[in-house]
Amino acid sequence: MSESEENEPRASLPDGVLVRAVHLSDAEEITDLINLPGYRAGTLRPPYQRVEEVRKYMENPSPGALNLVVTQNGRIVGNGGLNRLSGRRQHVASIGMGVHDDFTGRGFGRILLAAFVEAADNWLDIKRLELTVYTDNDVAIGLYRKFGFEQEGLLKAFGFRSGEYVDAYTMARLRL
Repeated sequence: MSESEENEPRASLPDGVLVRAVHLSDAEEITDLINLPGYRAGTLRPPYQRVEEVRKYMENPSPGALNLVVTQNGRIVGNGGLNRLSGRRQHVASIGMGVHDDFTGRGFGRILLAAFVEAADNWLDIKRLELTVYTDNDVAIGLYRKFGFEQEGLLKAFGFRSGEYVDAYTMARLRL
């Protein structure tokens, strides 16, 4: 296999779509993304995140973290992170991700999740991927199931969103 073939993604992406590592210069655009109401509704983030907070987080990633964005024609339309655990759970990583409110339903979540699964399975030797998802996020739950994630538990009153407590599922995918 040539070097150029080795660096190409396994599945071809639509024209103008790219998955890449987060750059510090993305801080402002990522801040705008995570402050969108739909994006924020699927996370534990409070409203009104500041660029300085996001940049500080980006400058100090967790050890072994893989932070990615998916872009369309240079615009960030989704982002996420894979965080590897340590010690006796070093075979485990957790995933969190989201897609721009104006770009949901177009396959960007699938593209981003595929990149994380590919990295976990073929490069990082992760046996167990885990995540939490609000129980009312049917679209995300469906996506995760397509990638082999299974519901393992229910977390009652997991997060506080829009003035009320909401439940979440724990889901995991085991590589056998």
